[in-house]
Amino acid sequence: MSASISGSRELPASKYDLSTYWGRVRQAAEISDPRTLLVSTAGLDNAKKLIAAYKNGQAGSMTEELWHAKKVVDSTLHPDTGEAVFLPFRMSSFVLSNLVVTAGMLSPGLGTTGILLWQITNQSLNVAINNANANKSTPLSASSIAKSYLLAVSASCSVALGLNALVPRLKSLTPNTRLILGRLVPFAAVASAGALNVFLMRAEEIRRGIDVYPVLSAEEKAHRAETGESRDIESLGKSKKAATLAVGETAVSRVLNATPIMVLPPLILVKLQRMDWLKNRPRLVLPVNLGLILTTSLFALPLALGAFPQRQRVRVETLEEEFWGKGGEGGEVEFNRGI
Repeated sequence: MSASISGSRELPASKYDLSTYWGRVRQAAEISDPRTLLVSTAGLDNAKKLIAAYKNGQAGSMTEELWHAKKVVDSTLHPDTGEAVFLPFRMSSFVLSNLVVTAGMLSPGLGTTGILLWQITNQSLNVAINNANANKSTPLSASSIAKSYLLAVSASCSVALGLNALVPRLKSLTPNTRLILGRLVPFAAVASAGALNVFLMRAEEIRRGIDVYPVLSAEEKAHRAETGESRDIESLGKSKKAATLAVGETAVSRVLNATPIMVLPPLILVKLQRMDWLKNRPRLVLPVNLGLILTTSLFALPLALGAFPQRQRVRVETLEEEFWGKGGEGGEVEFNRGI
């Protein structure tokens, strides 16, 4: 992210008002834009140079070129490390990376083996994405990642297999209701295991805390720009309460993202499969399913990511007592929530 590039001049956080939900949605749409995946290494380097020039006072006001450079950098670099996130695990690749896996989990008539394989594949991808985009001020050990992965896989497979066996036994329900519930089993497994996965993968953050920083006032930002002060703002320390909030909000956003993707396509597909044109063209079921998932995912991801600010601000009184009285503007501190 552009925040990882040093400089004395503060870069505008966004074109949009991030204090509003729709402003954050529009910003999330920029970060998750798949077109940024086509930017070459040279293009990324050029974007970083443009951002560095602005932050060091060598460029004037924000231009369309600078906004585009910020979009490229924000969608590619991790805000804590400044390193490029591995391409398949970036938010701009999230929809494409999840497309085939989601289609596999939502395929009608999966047997036990198919359910297990797709749930394992999905949780493997979730672990990779969570680890790649987590707050890096408190890194997770390899053993902790392995343990979290195994627990998440166990949870998702147990929920999927358990509900898959339970639904057909609900004889009091109509066949149509049982069919719909059966199609929604993957959603229950993905939503529960997805939230659990986030907590497991980022448990170390909750145990040790994450770095929090004072919020700078406009005057302090102007002073840094005038004096050319380029050193990073020092952390006030690690807060466990901030970490709990960051991880909790991320888990909720994952459930919000999974809900429309795992609910709408299977319900629409049930309706379409009753129509003669699809009954007579069974080979179209897979491409129709992929199209439904892709369309829903493109709209759902920004809506879910925008639920909470990525750079979260809170009053110091909501954190541990050691931070009281140390906040910046408005008595607030900020931290990277992670994605």
